[in-house]
Amino acid sequence: MKRKEFLQRSATFVAGTVIMGSGSSNIFAANNSLRSGTSIESITLNNGVKMPILGFGTLYLRDELGVRCVADAISLGYRLIDTATVYGNEESVGGGIKLSGINREELFVTSKVWVDDYGYEQAKKAFQISLDKMGLDYLDLYLIHRPRGDIKGTWLAMEDLYKEGKIKAIGVSNFEAGHLEELLSYATIEPAVNQIETHAFFQQEKARESLKKYGIQMEAWSPFAQGRNELFTNEILAAIGKKHDKSNAQVSLRWHYQRGIVAIPRSSQKAHMKENLNIFDFELDEADMNTISALDLNITQFPEWE
Repeated sequence: MKRKEFLQRSATFVAGTVIMGSGSSNIFAANNSLRSGTSIESITLNNGVKMPILGFGTLYLRDELGVRCVADAISLGYRLIDTATVYGNEESVGGGIKLSGINREELFVTSKVWVDDYGYEQAKKAFQISLDKMGLDYLDLYLIHRPRGDIKGTWLAMEDLYKEGKIKAIGVSNFEAGHLEELLSYATIEPAVNQIETHAFFQQEKARESLKKYGIQMEAWSPFAQGRNELFTNEILAAIGKKHDKSNAQVSLRWHYQRGIVAIPRSSQKAHMKENLNIFDFELDEADMNTISALDLNITQFPEWE
C-alpha cells in the first residue's frame, strides 16, 4: 500500500511545535529557523559547514510539479533541498527556490555530478551548467553520484571548485568502504558527506560506524525505502508509532535522526511534507530502537540500481 492510500485510510499526525528531543546528541544546533517559529536542527560537517539534519528530496519531481513542491517545502520550513543532474529537475528546483522568495543564504542546496560528466574538465562544465539551471551562484554541497569512471579527475575538479568558493562542501554518494579508501589515498580535501541507501530494512550499521571513523556524515537518500517492503504499513513500526501517536513515516525519520543520519524524504503532497517535519517532539526509547534494529534485512531494496 502506498503512503497516500494508507494516510487517507487510517493515519493522523500531530501538529505542534518542533523541539529538540531530550536524548538527542549535542552535535545538533537549532539554527535553521522555520517561518512558523519552529526549527530544524543542524549537524556540523568536517569542514565546519552546518547542514540541516532533515531535508527535502526531489527525485521524480519535475517541471511545474517540481517548482510547486520545492516552494511548498521551503514555505513549511525545509532548508536543505537535494537534487542531481540525472534527476532532470534542476531548473524546477531553481524555480521553486525563486518562487519561495527566501534568501539564498538561508538554504542548503545539494546537487550531484552524473557519471556521463566525470573527469576534470567535464565535471567543471557540468557543475556550471547545474548552477546556471538553478540560477544560483554557489552550491552548499556537491556530490559524486556513483563510484564509477574517472573518480579521481572528478574529485580534483570538485576540490578546485571548493577552493574557489563555488561549493561550500564536497562529498560522494553510494560509495562503499573500498571506494572511500581509494579516494582518500589522493584527496587533499576529505569528503564531508556520503549519501547512501539506508532505512529500516537496510540499516547499514557497518557503513555508519566506518563513516564516523572517517568523520564523514552519513545521509539517507531513501529514508522510507520509497515505501517498499510495505514500510508505511509495517505492523512493528505502527505499534511503535501508536505508542507515540506518530505515523510509520515519522517513526522512521525519528529513527534516522537519533542515529545522527541526515534524511531527505521526498513527497509531492504538502500534508506529507508537514508530517515529515513533525518528528522532534518525541523520542524513541531504547526498546523502540532495538525493535527497529531487528527489522534489518541487510540487503538493498533497490537491486535495479546496483
